[in-house]
Amino acid sequence: MAERMSTRIRYDRIRDNGAISRTVNGHRKRKERASRDVRMVQLIKAGRFPYTPAVRSWISTKLGIPFRQVTEEQAKALAK
Repeated sequence: MAERMSTRIRYDRIRDNGAISRTVNGHRKRKERASRDVRMVQLIKAGRFPYTPAVRSWISTKLGIPFRQVTEEQAKALAK
């Protein structure tokens, strides 16, 4: 049986591993957000208003307002 590790050491290891994980995942998410932005802009250019739910969510997040308040001109402006 393995020797028991002290609680402080265990929690220090958990904290350190979490910090590393957040850093790695943060870089990965930044790349994913950039590729999602490109993909959504292409969908806006190709599609017609009102868009699919995924595009609606992206538009409302970018504009900071609910999609029901978004006009077609605002959505097209995001695609430029």
